[in-house]
Amino acid sequence: MHRALYFVGVGYLAICGLLVLRHELNQVSLSQPVQASAGVQVPEQGWWQRVRTRCNPVEVELAHRMLPPPATLEGQGYSAACYALAGKLDSARAIIDRLRESDRYRAVGIVFNEAHPIADAGDDRAAGPIMELVVHYWPNHYMALYHAGMAEYALGERQESRRNLTAFLSYYHEDDGWTRNARQTLARLEDER
Repeated sequence: MHRALYFVGVGYLAICGLLVLRHELNQVSLSQPVQASAGVQVPEQGWWQRVRTRCNPVEVELAHRMLPPPATLEGQGYSAACYALAGKLDSARAIIDRLRESDRYRAVGIVFNEAHPIADAGDDRAAGPIMELVVHYWPNHYMALYHAGMAEYALGERQESRRNLTAFLSYYHEDDGWTRNARQTLARLEDER
């Protein structure tokens, strides 16, 4: 008897959660897209604003089912960003792989832009794999190379760190904190050999 009541209660909570999520997702209509600064209609950003808080491992699939992303390149880029932020990199990669090869770097650029604040905040466990995804499709994206290399160093992935930081320095030539950090990290990697 207790087991049956338990399952009824769990089912009730699941239904309530779905109804609340559906209500929240429908608060902003896609028929009223976000206005870009030049007055251009941007439905992809409207979609992104609606689902961004749902880009976590628990809600990402449900959010995509209840409110599919726009079928544009940008919409697919935001969808891949959502999956990447949720830690579902295989799903993000599958979305990008379905795009024309010449468009993949643009979609992964959206992923980078949404994940960059995580990298800047120093969350190496979250940022590192996302930055590696960016580098896979955009091998000369110097900021992704930098963040991937620094994250890998922090996580003890020495060979990957060395590869990405060396590539970063081959593309980025400013004398600033990023290059100093990359050079110092590469020097430490040499000392550890």
